[in-house]
Amino acid sequence: MAAHDVVKHYGQVHAVDGVNFTVTPGEIYALLGLNGAGKTTTIRVLLSMIKPTSGTVTLFGERVTPGATHLWSQVGYLVETPTAYPELTVRQNLAVAARLKHLPAAAADEAVERLGLRPYADRRSRDLSLGNRQRLGLAKALLGQPGLLILDEPANGLDPAGVTEVRQLLKDLAAGGTAILLSSHILAEVAKLATRIGIIHHGKMITEMAAADLALHARRRLEVACRDLHAAVRILGEAGYSPQTSGRLLTLMAADAVESPDRIATVLVEGGCPPTHLTVREDDLETVFLRLTGQETSR
Repeated sequence: MAAHDVVKHYGQVHAVDGVNFTVTPGEIYALLGLNGAGKTTTIRVLLSMIKPTSGTVTLFGERVTPGATHLWSQVGYLVETPTAYPELTVRQNLAVAARLKHLPAAAADEAVERLGLRPYADRRSRDLSLGNRQRLGLAKALLGQPGLLILDEPANGLDPAGVTEVRQLLKDLAAGGTAILLSSHILAEVAKLATRIGIIHHGKMITEMAAADLALHARRRLEVACRDLHAAVRILGEAGYSPQTSGRLLTLMAADAVESPDRIATVLVEGGCPPTHLTVREDDLETVFLRLTGQETSR
């Protein structure tokens, strides 16, 4: 799947402004952005739920056009909140969705098993918890083993065990060759799941990175605690360092301090202010995201 210069304007509002990215088979691509950044609008354009102002979308190497309906049989999706017929049971909802995809009846039973819905299979969807409604939405998205999955907040409403279960399910699907595009605000989960990350801000793709390259954007720092912070600042300043004070901690960003914390400990001990805490920390995905979108200072 690929987006080529996708633009969506609502009057003077540029919801999506020239977005380009590609999701390849076996990849889990996470689309990140603040509320209103253009993530869901981009996803709705990709799924032809709304028409772009300009730009094109390709699925499985073929341009999406009004007549290319055959492409959608290979796509599963869950956008915003899961939908279901409230009076129908879980199994009946899945059976209807399977028929609409021209799949055999057994596909509904397979989806029930895959998402752990057997205890709720004969319960009406209106009586499900938020987490089980989410499981039902994911089960519908997975019907027919699609080659492309597009998921907006897939872990919404799930308990910790459910989040772990879905994470492993998506990893297994990707390992089998499924291309997965997901949007999520749970950045810690994205860090565990995504193979590539794209960040949208004000409708533009401001950066893309392989998850393995996150360290290139993550800054490392040395955190130091002492009983007398003012004395520690003076001692380190005399040694040529410029520590920053944050609450009861001092932070040093200098590479030689981060790489050799024992040197900082020695300077403080010799200065009569031994440290009570000394830790090297690295930015996580949330910190990188906030910095790249200009929100770090408001954290």
